[in-house]
Amino acid sequence: MKVKGLIDLQVNGFMGVDFSSDDLTSENFAQACRNIIATGVTAFLPTVITSHTDIYRQNLQIIAQVMHQPEFKGRLLGIHLEGPFISAQDGPRGAHQAQWTKMPDLAYLEQLMEWADGKVKLLTIAAELEGAHLLAQWAAQKQVAISLGHQLATEQDLDRLAQAGAKALTHLGNGVSAELPRHENPIWAGLANDNLTAMMITDGHHLPVSLIKSIIRVKGPHKCIVVSDSSPLAGMEPGKYETLGNKVLLEESGRLFIPDTGYLAGSSATMMQCMNYLASLKLVSTHELLMMGFENPLNLIALDAASVAQEQRLHFDENQARFYMKKDITS
Repeated sequence: MKVKGLIDLQVNGFMGVDFSSDDLTSENFAQACRNIIATGVTAFLPTVITSHTDIYRQNLQIIAQVMHQPEFKGRLLGIHLEGPFISAQDGPRGAHQAQWTKMPDLAYLEQLMEWADGKVKLLTIAAELEGAHLLAQWAAQKQVAISLGHQLATEQDLDRLAQAGAKALTHLGNGVSAELPRHENPIWAGLANDNLTAMMITDGHHLPVSLIKSIIRVKGPHKCIVVSDSSPLAGMEPGKYETLGNKVLLEESGRLFIPDTGYLAGSSATMMQCMNYLASLKLVSTHELLMMGFENPLNLIALDAASVAQEQRLHFDENQARFYMKKDITS
């Protein structure tokens, strides 16, 4: 069956191009976007992680300018700022650099929005930080979706941010400490909050099947979103690399991690690979898969299918439970 497409809300780079690097150019960013689209994703949010101010100034402007190019209309739907208003502590900040994290600062967020030409559609912040609710309130008024992640948030923190306008949880089950209190922790609190949609990385490495199943069963498919969290090393051969300010190892299995800490450093998978892994688990129906990979991401960032490029190559084989592209048909 032909499907409308796949929407990825978290793409950090591809095939060696890092959207948060000081060597990003209009040319290599545009080519990375073409390569990402060629993997089967219909539209996505380029993601800039916690960075130095100079990186934000340069890269947000580059991304915004490329978004204006006709070939990316309906393909680049906006920008995801993952940080800098996240936890600085080891564990919850993941592969983000501690020195570039910031406490919530409305003036700084306004500056980031200006450099991005108003194209920020999604902002990840940590709910426990002082002033986080004020950022959420302001962003909601600007039609920016707030997602909560890379945090040590309590149930009360999540409730406060949801009341302030937060809508989602960034890669629930990841971006937390390796060891947590067994009851009072951000994963349980996130699962229990009925107002927050759960984004999750279903690449076969970030979450065990039991947790994927639990998230879907608790939230319901209508409040779950699949993201790839593709790192700049997605699409690369296995080996040792340096990315996002860390020395990392990409294994044959696709697992990408920081050997010094054991923490994952983003995903090496594409959106289609994540969707196919989830489909292989047979936890949800075809209709529910398409909700989690197309409809729900658009709903979170307040867009509809008419905002997305029309897709002709993407299909789903219900017998084999897999998405695939018809290579002889161009979009």
